[in-house]
Order: sequence, then C-alpha cells, then structure tokens
Amino acid sequence: MGQLLLSLSKHRGQTVKALAERMIKEALWTVDPHHLILNRLYKDGDNLVIRDELTLHLSDYRHIYLIGIGKGVAPMAAAMEEILGERLYKSRIIVKYDHGQPLNKTEVYEAGHPIPDANTLKGSQKLLELAREARADDLVFVLITGGGSALFELLPQSMGLEDLAHINSMLIASGASIDEINTVRKHLSLVKGGRLAGHISPARCVSLILSDVIGDPLESIASGPTAPDPTMFADARNILEKYNLWNKLSPQIRLIIEGKNEKVGESPGKNDPVFRKVNNIIIGNNRLALETLRTVAQDDGYKTLILTDRAEGEAREIGVFLAGLIRSAKKSGIPFSSPGCLIFGGEPTVTIKGKGKGGRNQELALAVLLALRNFDEPYYFCSVGSDGTDGPTDAAGAWIDEKTWQKVMDKNMDARIYLENNDAYHFFQAINQLIITGPTRTNVMDLIFFLV
Repeated sequence: MGQLLLSLSKHRGQTVKALAERMIKEALWTVDPHHLILNRLYKDGDNLVIRDELTLHLSDYRHIYLIGIGKGVAPMAAAMEEILGERLYKSRIIVKYDHGQPLNKTEVYEAGHPIPDANTLKGSQKLLELAREARADDLVFVLITGGGSALFELLPQSMGLEDLAHINSMLIASGASIDEINTVRKHLSLVKGGRLAGHISPARCVSLILSDVIGDPLESIASGPTAPDPTMFADARNILEKYNLWNKLSPQIRLIIEGKNEKVGESPGKNDPVFRKVNNIIIGNNRLALETLRTVAQDDGYKTLILTDRAEGEAREIGVFLAGLIRSAKKSGIPFSSPGCLIFGGEPTVTIKGKGKGGRNQELALAVLLALRNFDEPYYFCSVGSDGTDGPTDAAGAWIDEKTWQKVMDKNMDARIYLENNDAYHFFQAINQLIITGPTRTNVMDLIFFLV
C-alpha cells in the first residue's frame, strides 16, 4: 500500500481505554476516503502520480472525466477535485441518501441503499451517459466504495426493480451464498461485472477502489463494474437450478440468463479487449486499517500481532475463540505476554434467531464477555464496524474489560438471555459500553482487537 503519510504522536502511560480509543480514531482516519485519495495521488507538473502504481501524463488526454459509485465516494470526489483542478472536465457520482456533500464540479445523485429505488435507475443512467461520452483520447477515473452494488444499477427493458428484488429475495430465502447471489445479479445487469468498463472503452479507465470485501476480489467489490468477470450466464443458470428457482422466473428473465436477449451480452472476461486500457487500484482496505492499529499500539510499547484480515463465521463462535486467546495470553504468555495487542479484521456474521436489536460487533463482544465471565485479570476488548453502523443500530460496536462482568452482576442482568435473543445493543446500552462514532464515510469491514 506504500508508506503511510500519517504522523502518530506518542502517549506512553495513557489508560488502556484511552489507547484503544486513539487506535480506533487513527485507524478510521487512515481509511477515510478523502484522506486516502490525497495520500495516494499527487500532481507533479503535468503528471498525476498514483503512489506505487502508475504515473499518468495528463497532457496525453483531451478530457478527464470522473464517475463515482458507492456510499463513500463524495469525499473521494472532493479530493479528486482538489488534485485535478481545472483539468477535471465533467464529474458525476451516485451515493446513498444523505451521504452527499457540496462539490464544485461534480453532479451528485442520491439513491436508495440497501434497496435500489427509482432514483437508482435515474442516477445510474446519468453516470452511464458520461461513461459513453468519453472517447479514445480521454481519461476516466472511476471511484468505487462499498454500497456500489445497490446504488449503481441499470436493467434490461424486460426487467424492473421489483423483478430484481423478487429474485434477490428468493435467492436469500433459498440459502444461496452472497457470491452466488452476486453472480446472478451481475448477469441481469447492464453495468455490473465489467460492463461499465465496456461502456467507457476505448477511453483510458483508472478505478480507485476502497474495498469492503474480504480478500479484496476486484470482481466482488460493488459487483466489479470495471473488473473482468470470471463467471458466465451458465454459472448464473446453474445457481438458479441448484436452488430450484429456474422455473419460478418469468420467460423474459429466463431469456436473459440463457443469453438470448440481444441487449444483454455475456459479461466481459479477463481477455476481453475492453480491459486493455483499464487499471483497477485498491487504495484502501481492512489490512491498511489493521496496520494502523498495530502502529499505534506498538508506539505505546505493546507487542502486537495481526492474526488475520479475513475473519468469517458466526460472531459468537469467533468470540469464544478470541476469549481463549485472551486467557492464553494472560495465563501462559501465548501468543505474547503483557503488554500485548492482538488484532483481527474481516466480517463475522450473525444468524438471527431472536427478536432483539444488535449487530455482529456487539454480538461478538457479548460472546467474548460470556466466555470470560468471572475472569478478573486485566484486559480490554473491542469490536467496531468501520462504517460506524453495526446492524440496524446507532452504535459502531462495543467494548468490554475485566470490570464489565461485575457491572452486569450488579444490575442482575442475564447476559446469556441477551445473546440468545440477539439483543446485544440493549445489553451494552444498559451498562454504557456501546461504541458510538457516528457515520464515518468509510467502510473496510470490522476492526477487532484486545489489549492485555
């Protein structure tokens, strides 16, 4: 990712909670969309340099266009305006409602998220018109963040948003994975799965991407609008047949999946000529945020270990595992003795069975607490959603320490009942241990760590 241009002040001797709060603040700043652009791009005369990636000679291009897709692209667009100045010819972005901001040269369109609406189609059409306007001697920057799959969508004339919603609901109810759902969706779209790159071609295309997907697969982030698609119509049909959904589709939609709709061709693969002038560049991801957590902890004298940036699975099961690591560190000095910091990233999941309120980070913290009940040696654990929203709540996550269990006992609360009811939000609200950051304008999944 290149050298991080961030000055970290030293605060040795601060309380563990204050250190944890500073770790979170610094990590979120590192992956702030505006900061990421200014950190990775700069002008050197007539050259635009993207650190560790490429140098663009701006005089080679007639016009420079900007297209932005996702919840966090407004601050990215603001930074691009600062850098490009008068060289930016036209710019349009689409964001979630209330995620826009005043911009000088950029037209901002707002639409529904996570459910696409009529404004999704209107705004996406405006972006597509700009993409098609570009010529062979033009340069098009595409900004991509999480949320792009829902916000950027155009459908064949034989489909409506209600058809897409119905197919999506059937796939979810059938137990299809997110990758399977996206494979089907990409083959019902005019812009996903590399198709935006096809509309931009033959212009030069440089996509700057903030990843919210484990492992940073280009084809999965916002459904890969400028990335080669490794799947085909046949894969989409196989998935629909696997879950006995094929015969539940309308004849018009079956024709699309069969590749018989002349308006919807096969999604372009890695050898397609539309990608000859395309660069897809990850400028921010979960790993970058985790490395900042590590830097801040090390700066305060802690031994540190990033265990993984690809955490998946049930939050409560991961919680039991992490609780075991805390016990091991305190009792056996494995993986390190105090002072130590173990860092963990990714995106755990929650299977909802109860009727409570919460999110995966809050549920993870509650599971750790239950596994460490009556454990009174000093520790601090927290789990935070980098976008500032954990589930349908106003909290980003929650924190616990060795004093938390006594607070629970003093209030006569049954932590297990809260966990079984998926009600971690009200549990941590009652003991004043929610983490509330407000919207962060970024999303690189979850930041999880403990200090011992």
